[in-house]
Amino acid sequence: MYGAFGVASPFWPKFFETKALGSEQIGFILGAAMLVRLAAGPVVGRLADLWGALRLVLAACCALAAATAAALSEVNTFWALLAVASLQAAALAPTTSLADALSVNSAKPERAGKPFEYGWIRGTASAAFVVGTLTIGQFISGTDLTAIVWMNVALLVAAAAATALLPGAASRSPPPQSPSAAPNDVHGLLRMPRFRILLVVSALVYGSHAVHDAFAVIRWSNAGMDPSLISMLWSEAVAAEVIVFLFVGPWLLRRIGTRRAAVVAALAGIVRWSVAGLTTSVWMLSLVQPLHGLTFALLHLACMRMMSSVVPINVSATAQALYAFAAAFTTATLTLASGLVYARYGGLSFLPMALLCGVALPFAWFGFADQR
Repeated sequence: MYGAFGVASPFWPKFFETKALGSEQIGFILGAAMLVRLAAGPVVGRLADLWGALRLVLAACCALAAATAAALSEVNTFWALLAVASLQAAALAPTTSLADALSVNSAKPERAGKPFEYGWIRGTASAAFVVGTLTIGQFISGTDLTAIVWMNVALLVAAAAATALLPGAASRSPPPQSPSAAPNDVHGLLRMPRFRILLVVSALVYGSHAVHDAFAVIRWSNAGMDPSLISMLWSEAVAAEVIVFLFVGPWLLRRIGTRRAAVVAALAGIVRWSVAGLTTSVWMLSLVQPLHGLTFALLHLACMRMMSSVVPINVSATAQALYAFAAAFTTATLTLASGLVYARYGGLSFLPMALLCGVALPFAWFGFADQR
């Protein structure tokens, strides 16, 4: 699934350009897709929980995403492309949440005598994304991007078929604090203090990446940095993400617990965005870019560990969808605001992102369950 994302996600804007669309039209399609994903993710996640069919819904979403990707190669007008791209966004929106829910549920110790680490799955996914992006680069040219479509289709179809190999649902006892009050809907989840705090911390720290994702390359390029150096800095962050997911993150969670891991992630964000806002030195940036492994991967692992202990299995997909929605909505809002702030303050616009991580600190310390 993540291989399919890696094949297509970085290149869809260029693909739309080959359809003779202007920049404004491409931006409209991408923006509309983002809005559709925000709306569809929680709805489909909730339906999957109500039906008790996470594997089936995941397979259906992957298959629909494959079909709509194939359709994109056959349509050429703006409105047709907008309609198909929006339908594809709706199909893709819940896939990561459903996959996370299935993975977290299966990684529970009570599921088997030898449980696996969720981080192994998510780290492999990040690596697959990179491999997909590097592989497709060997098959496309500036004008012929058809290979993107068909490799994306093939991988999504394979992902849909592979859901048959996933473990089935298993019961999990409600959170220990109040069996009678175990949540069974969105309102029930949002009444859980620890789940609300998890949403706040993840939204603040993930959202703090908005200025970096939107303007880091522009800032570094304007400072005269060579494209090869910019590529190196981005690669550092991705490599750190994979390493933390696979190795460092699970080890840290066992050693320091969920609460301290969340605190470390927020502290790393303060350091990372402060340095990024105050300097464009390649050496300094090369030291803080690997902190992405903490600001994203370690926090994600801590949130998954937290959810595995406080969220009942009957609302696991709903919880994952709300978690994804809160982060995506916050990031989208901050990205819109970051354009105005960056235009006025330039690199100093990274400093409010450090402040957001500072705000997350007390919530992480006092609100996260210290599960090891």
